[in-house]
Amino acid sequence: MQQHTGLSRREFLATCAATCAAFSGQHAHAADQVVEADLCIYGGTSGGVAAAVQAARMGKRVVLIEPGKHLGGMTSGGLSAVDIGDPRTVGGIAREYFTRLAAKFGRKLAFDQPLKGVPTGGAFAIEPHTAEQVFDELIRNADVPVLRGEPLKAVKKVGARIVELVTQSGAVFRAKMFIDATYEGDLMAQAGVSCTVNREANSKYNETLNGIQLWEKPEVDWGKPGPNGRRPDGRGVWDRAIPLDPYVKPGNASSGLLPGVQAGDLGKIGEAAPGVQAYCYRLCLTTRPANRLPIERPAGYDAARYELHARYIAACLKAGDAVDLRWFSKFDPLPNDKFDFNTAYLGLNLPGASHAYAEANPERRAEIVKDHENYARGLLHFLATDGRVPEKLRQQTSQFGLCKDEFPDHGGWPHQLYVREARRMVSDLVMTEHHCRGTQVAPHSVALASYGIDIHEVRRIAHQGIVVREGKLLGHHGLKGPYPVGYGAIMPKAAECENLFVTFALSASHVAFGSIRMEPVFMALSQSAATAGCLAIDERVSVQKVSQEKLRERLLKDAQILEPRKG
Repeated sequence: MQQHTGLSRREFLATCAATCAAFSGQHAHAADQVVEADLCIYGGTSGGVAAAVQAARMGKRVVLIEPGKHLGGMTSGGLSAVDIGDPRTVGGIAREYFTRLAAKFGRKLAFDQPLKGVPTGGAFAIEPHTAEQVFDELIRNADVPVLRGEPLKAVKKVGARIVELVTQSGAVFRAKMFIDATYEGDLMAQAGVSCTVNREANSKYNETLNGIQLWEKPEVDWGKPGPNGRRPDGRGVWDRAIPLDPYVKPGNASSGLLPGVQAGDLGKIGEAAPGVQAYCYRLCLTTRPANRLPIERPAGYDAARYELHARYIAACLKAGDAVDLRWFSKFDPLPNDKFDFNTAYLGLNLPGASHAYAEANPERRAEIVKDHENYARGLLHFLATDGRVPEKLRQQTSQFGLCKDEFPDHGGWPHQLYVREARRMVSDLVMTEHHCRGTQVAPHSVALASYGIDIHEVRRIAHQGIVVREGKLLGHHGLKGPYPVGYGAIMPKAAECENLFVTFALSASHVAFGSIRMEPVFMALSQSAATAGCLAIDERVSVQKVSQEKLRERLLKDAQILEPRKG
């Protein structure tokens, strides 16, 4: 790569696009390669793409670095039944993206109406490869050079400013402004910005849902679901909890815990505790034989890993449950006989395995990712073949396979682990439960969030002789309506860094993050960050001193939605 000091944007694009394309995936002799830009975005997620497109449209020299090979993050990585919240809060490039995507399937989305029924909108159900295609088109149409397959190695700062980042191969990127659009917050962490991977005590921000939580009470008499798999109160069979013995020898604690049950006591409700939400793979599976690939069992498969699942089936059957595949996965229909497989009470989530991920080195992360894949493959193999599984459920599971036309370079397996929560920045503004509930309003709105507080289990432990999901919040804890996410939540403290935005690992408590963490919100925050970064460059100020009046004016001009709709 050549150095681009002083080049016009047109010259920069011509040179940088060619050199990024030539360099991508090559790791030799890169120590002297330097790219200089106005704005450098690390993370080719949905938000990373939105930020890059926005900066390019504002005439800036922008480069996008994606540590993997694909653009779109979870939006193209398996999260296909998209959680939207209120469509009326989706504007800007996020609305443009979903409009383009829906048009690929001959649909027109109603952004002027709330969704009816459950928070996931069927109209927003997409095929992963089409989602990635639209992200690629947006980047290509905006003439944004992308470097793929280049994880971050180091960050250099002078005072409170990042001056360059270095990738694993040694390529150097210098810019006036940086955006961390990764789920993990890797750029933020390497820049020395304050962050956390723990759950705060309720007392820290005067919240009610933070720290150690136990909302779920496993019960034998659970009730009968309707045809949609839900009870009258809306709770689905995928969250059917029933008392299960956690010990290798039932009733004998000294025999040890079953696989999948973590050691440790419950602790005191509301106290601070380590751990983040459980991760899983969101699988895109099909029942169409011509497009179906077998789901191979993992190497070293051991049915003992699923003893808890066998006990779950036996207990549910004894209680009179019908027990079909929905007891193990909430799967939503997609176009062309495909389905988005999510998790369940004993589904694709792997509680506890996510805790070390955020701060692990690349090698350890790869091991954690593989463990999640092996667990998911093994679960589906267990459900399709094990004699303890009812024949009806075995046959139903066997109808599904990976898709030939999805994730072809991964054999049909998603390229993105569902990292629901990792590092979270701690800045001068921390979004909390109070902002979600509307009892406080964050100043200087840069996006609206509208999804309920949705937090998956953090631990699966033994408590009072049965298995419980600690940290799981049941249902989507209600909001009074959409609420603003403040500008201060996407920028670090001034003393720590003055030319960085953090739009995925933003400054929020564990509770608030459980509501904000939806892909359309990440896209809106990232577009707003890119806009603010361009203004900071033009005004020659730090991100903390950007004119909020000018920023708001530009965001509204670009069709961002900053205030809840009245009425």
